[in-house]
Amino acid sequence: MKIITTESNIQGSVEAFKIFKHEIASGAKVLGLATGSTPVTLYQKWTASSLDTSNLISINLDEYVGLTPDNDQSYHYFMQKHLFDKKPFKKTYLPDGIKAINDPKGAAADYNKIIAENPIDVQLLGIGQNGHIAFNEPGTPFDSITHEVKLTTNTIKANSRFFNNIDDVPKSAICMGIANIMSAKKIILMAFGTSKAKAIKATIMGPVTEDVPASILQRHPNVTVIVDHAAASELTK
Repeated sequence: MKIITTESNIQGSVEAFKIFKHEIASGAKVLGLATGSTPVTLYQKWTASSLDTSNLISINLDEYVGLTPDNDQSYHYFMQKHLFDKKPFKKTYLPDGIKAINDPKGAAADYNKIIAENPIDVQLLGIGQNGHIAFNEPGTPFDSITHEVKLTTNTIKANSRFFNNIDDVPKSAICMGIANIMSAKKIILMAFGTSKAKAIKATIMGPVTEDVPASILQRHPNVTVIVDHAAASELTK
């Protein structure tokens, strides 16, 4: 596991973009992408660059159940706004949050098939304060594949800042499982701010346990963790 410590999220995003550029130049064709506040600055660097994405495939981590792609709180919409509208890809995939309303197992199976047919070269991750990756909360089995996740009260509360009312926050999502994430050839984890410090310490220095989903990354052969000094504040040499 390689750790890159930077002064800020802006510098961290520069480092992450360098890695993506290098991997794409080296032949990477399938990118696992993430949503949320953490990768926004990275996507800004991406869209401001001359990097050609027209021959790339993207596979996102998750999508809310029940939100249409044109809903401004859906992850489809997020990705279009922050990346795809400015840097079109050859093909982009996100879970089908509408099919998942009545057939979550079918939507999950469809997405597992997509991942199997398009092995991910580079997977981007953020991390939650409790060590969750994507919507895989503590207790999620390490061998899990794409599945419906019932969102925890804390996750719903955290995501409510993006909605007009907490009651509008979807109560579940279709999410890549931890085994899907670990199948990527390379993983980049980004974390910024003191609120992520405990999770980063547990991920890097703690035991590998399903109580801290991100701790499984210790067992992956090619992981780069990009943190600012605040997120790295509880690490020791």
